[in-house]
Amino acid sequence: MCRTFRIKGEDFIYHVMGRSISDLPLFRDDTDRDKYLFYVKKYQKKFDFKVYAYCLMTTHAHLLIDANGADISKFMHGINQSYAQYFNIKYDRHGHVFQDRFKSKVVGDEDYLFTVSAYIHNNPTDIEGYENCPEEYKYSTFSVYLGLKKDEYGIADEEFIMGLFNQNIKKAREKYYKFVMKCDDEYMKMQHEFKDEKGQYRSERTVLLRNFKAEDVISFIESYTNVDEKMIRWKYKRKAKESRALCVFLIRYYCNFTYKEICSLIGRVSLSRISALSNIGLELIENNKRYKNILDDFLKQKAAG
Repeated sequence: MCRTFRIKGEDFIYHVMGRSISDLPLFRDDTDRDKYLFYVKKYQKKFDFKVYAYCLMTTHAHLLIDANGADISKFMHGINQSYAQYFNIKYDRHGHVFQDRFKSKVVGDEDYLFTVSAYIHNNPTDIEGYENCPEEYKYSTFSVYLGLKKDEYGIADEEFIMGLFNQNIKKAREKYYKFVMKCDDEYMKMQHEFKDEKGQYRSERTVLLRNFKAEDVISFIESYTNVDEKMIRWKYKRKAKESRALCVFLIRYYCNFTYKEICSLIGRVSLSRISALSNIGLELIENNKRYKNILDDFLKQKAAG
């Protein structure tokens, strides 16, 4: 059977679900759930997408994601592939972990945004002990929405949806809790089955532009690091390693290039090396004071013309 064409847009919000194959437990313990969220955070740093809500169940995971200008297929593939490799190594198994590709449904309007967040946060009511208190389930953002705990993984942006309920956080939490608890019914579950349908919801969000030219990034890195472009493109120039890594990361981040496209652009580099350089670039931005503002500095330069 042919796969359904996935409806995608860089400024869409998606309800995403990944399910294990043949009802295999996707998460056997809390360590597995922590590892999955670790990979979500890792790829969030690379692609700067937003997570408005999530809930990790035994056989599947729900996420409410704002692509924020990025290609959702790229980062969801990275998250699920990384987790599958971890899972197979840990449990000494081979083969697929996830049931086909991830499922996604585009959020079409504000009402659907509200109800899908409630649907996600209601999932724990199917777990014994959480039937009447889904907010107590650890691996869900419901408790974060209600101010009962902080998001220890640094993944969730709960303020966007809560701000749509009420600008007063106390009133927003009260209204949202009542809304979620009223939404636990079979009709709502039926409404959230996955079919990759058309639709979009942009609201007044600011979406990160990802349509810059790779040549602009290379030119920027050349002046920013004082390393000649020829050295950036040359594989064995150790002095250019940092510049090359930053260049790869920014092209991936601001141009939405695949690793294969970056290989063709830079040349003389394997796909695995491009992946490694992207990781090195992220580490430099996170840990080297010299580069901590490089992403903002690139946008400022482009805005200045």
